[in-house]
Amino acid sequence: MINETVEIKVTGYQGTAQLNIFSLNNSTEMDPNRTRPLVLICGGGGYEFVSDREKEPLVCKFLGMGYHAATLDYSVYPDSQYPESLLQVAVSVKYLKDNASKYHINTDAIVVQGSSAGGHLAASFGCFWNRDFVREAAGAADGELRPAGLMLSYPVITSGPKAHRGSFTCLLGDRYDELIDEVSLEKQVGSDTPRTFIWHTVTDDVVPVENSLYFTEALVAQGIPVELHIYPVGGHGLSLASGETADGNGYGVQRECQSWIELAGIWMEGIANA
Repeated sequence: MINETVEIKVTGYQGTAQLNIFSLNNSTEMDPNRTRPLVLICGGGGYEFVSDREKEPLVCKFLGMGYHAATLDYSVYPDSQYPESLLQVAVSVKYLKDNASKYHINTDAIVVQGSSAGGHLAASFGCFWNRDFVREAAGAADGELRPAGLMLSYPVITSGPKAHRGSFTCLLGDRYDELIDEVSLEKQVGSDTPRTFIWHTVTDDVVPVENSLYFTEALVAQGIPVELHIYPVGGHGLSLASGETADGNGYGVQRECQSWIELAGIWMEGIANA
């Protein structure tokens, strides 16, 4: 395995993100020229921190499925505000594509995953990846940054009545009033937004399930393939919903929701075989 950490900086911004790459190496015994899909993982944390519970445990699952994985420790409040973290995702995707041969990456099969506020970040990239301000920050050509898909776990999406207000307060800082509509992502889905896998719980009392429903509705309106799983029980921030990702108080185990990662793996097969 190749395991490297790369510093990600965006010209004109002060923050430094950490891109942690976990790449399955090739072998002369098993197709030495093989390339694999990669899942770029953005943990949640309300744009105040990046949760460890939603990073490496997912890496281990995706590696076990035969996919490369990477985690992004993006810049957060109070040291950063929109659009710095979004541009860090763009620079990371550009880096991974530019160095695909080193890491054995299939550049047509890079999926951006995010949980909670990290889901907002991933979905923002899915909506804005080909906007001029994103491409220019990454030094990318038209169409070069396109992700193959989005994988969203209980994502923050809307800045309307069902918003997780704290995420937007941290994301936008003193530009809250100016930008709050721009970052309500159900309004930003377009024909360039990639296929998407989403899961959420009805009883999420932090980020209401309507966030995923609104984004799904917008994708359907654009004719974009979407797979949505709504579980009847479970709180917020479940990660894998197993004992592996439970917090120090034991919170986060929800047997009913544990199937999501296997369903996501099946969905990934469609990305790999596209």
